[in-house]
Amino acid sequence: MGCIMNIIEKEILLSIQAQSFTTQRALSEYTGVSLGSVNQAVRSLTRKGLLQNMQLTAQAKDLLLHNKPKNAIILAAGYGLRMVPINAATPKALLEVKGQTLIERLILQLKEVGVEKIYIVVGYLKEHLEFLIDDYNVEFIVNKEYATTNSLHSLALAKYLLGDSYIVPCDVWCAKNPFACTELYSWFLLKNTCIKHSHYFVNRKMEVTKQIENYGNAPLGICYLGKEYASQVQQNIETLLAIPQSEEMQWEEALFIKNKMLVAAKLISKEYATEINTYEQLRELDADSNQLKSDAMDIICKTFSCTVSDIMHINVLKKGMTNRSFLFTVFGKKYIMRIPGEGTNHLINRKQEEAVYKIIADKNICDTLCYINADNGYKITAFLENARVCDPYCEEDIIACMQRLKAFHQMGLKVEHRFDMFAQLQHYEDLFAAKSIYRDYAKTKANILSLQDFIKNHKEEDTLCHIDSIADNFMFHQNQIYLIDWEYAGMQDPHVDIAMFCIYSMLNKQQIDHVIDIYFEQTCEPLLRKKIYAYIAVCSLLWSNWCEYKRTLGKEFGEYSLKQYRYAKEFYQHFQNIGESHE
Repeated sequence: MGCIMNIIEKEILLSIQAQSFTTQRALSEYTGVSLGSVNQAVRSLTRKGLLQNMQLTAQAKDLLLHNKPKNAIILAAGYGLRMVPINAATPKALLEVKGQTLIERLILQLKEVGVEKIYIVVGYLKEHLEFLIDDYNVEFIVNKEYATTNSLHSLALAKYLLGDSYIVPCDVWCAKNPFACTELYSWFLLKNTCIKHSHYFVNRKMEVTKQIENYGNAPLGICYLGKEYASQVQQNIETLLAIPQSEEMQWEEALFIKNKMLVAAKLISKEYATEINTYEQLRELDADSNQLKSDAMDIICKTFSCTVSDIMHINVLKKGMTNRSFLFTVFGKKYIMRIPGEGTNHLINRKQEEAVYKIIADKNICDTLCYINADNGYKITAFLENARVCDPYCEEDIIACMQRLKAFHQMGLKVEHRFDMFAQLQHYEDLFAAKSIYRDYAKTKANILSLQDFIKNHKEEDTLCHIDSIADNFMFHQNQIYLIDWEYAGMQDPHVDIAMFCIYSMLNKQQIDHVIDIYFEQTCEPLLRKKIYAYIAVCSLLWSNWCEYKRTLGKEFGEYSLKQYRYAKEFYQHFQNIGESHE
């Protein structure tokens, strides 16, 4: 008999090789294939001379001998943002489940089936994974752009290795070994149950299709890619990399031709494999995991007199430019916890921030502060349900926010420290400790520094200013507008806050002039406008230097970074264009 087999027959043959099943019911439970389909496959394999009394024949053993995997690529470069609050100190690959880290378990499972060539694409906290090189004889491939790219870019670095390869995310815990000594077809691993938010659907032919419906098989991300598909996937990777949105793409996109996956589905029962994306998923899988112990969780417990099990619905918020924050619920109420980002200790004086919060605590101008620690920068605030941020392109929002900003300035609040723009500009330059990426930086900086005397001679009396008065920090909530995130706040000319609002929103000159007119109710004199142009120029170079420092930490801010530098040059020129007759 010939050896042409369908996908289910191949899977049954491989499962019998791996586990020596004696009953078809046990085989069904192991594979997730229905008992009827298992019975049919066993009968077919017996007719083809590959099985006899549920045992492999010599013909089957010879077939399996010539189909062995060659290598494995483990993807372990990313932040694992959804693992807050434990991702700040531990790479996702080193999460511990039942006394074993995720990546070590995967490596051992690969070696158990004879895969010795194992490559790990690393990035975030790669030094924490260095021990794997010696302990398991693996090789590293470094994704230097891990901060701004997703798994597609990680796999692209290893695409030359593809062919009879396992592709493995580092965040999957498998109770049973998903790998095999022999692979008879290319596959992508999914659970045999469906979940919300999955667009992957497995049909009766074991094909994976992508559909609009939002309820499909749960993907686990593990794949076996035979050499017959390697060149096509390599080509797909190159095509996808040329797309502007490729930085956010998962590597699985390279498996698709239109909406159909190149490789077949391989189904597994949900109890045999779990993808760990969140703190709560780890807690559900192993409540005793050492990684569940976190100083952030301890702080929450002490602040609200609760236990760790009372902390629910933990979700990462959109990563800010300075910090990592996550949303959580305790006793039915929602809160946000801030964890400072990389290098923040060089940017923010937390003692000063704490002093600001003490001054504004009873002024009804900020969200409710529940906890702040000036030593480590951790902060907890009440979540503003159904709030929204300012739209800097909406006339009504701009008017409302400028009125709120002006009312805050008129309160005349005082703190002991001052936000010195020129000192901060130099401080950020000192932090990146290298030549600027801009060729004409020295000239631009000299122009900006030349504005100091004008500003000194025309500034308003100092008052407490927000400094980071960006549109995203104005929160509309129940007929109130709150200002949030006071990290940079200090004494300064209140008109600096107008400049900050404009440059973060990346408004053009006409829009900026309109914002100025709104704040001053159409009464802004040319000299005052000239001063605000000067503030825009100075603050823009300050934030450009801030971006250059962040770039040394692997954080790239793209258009925002370039735009700040352009503002510095352009508004220095606009400053010059308002003649001396107005001074």
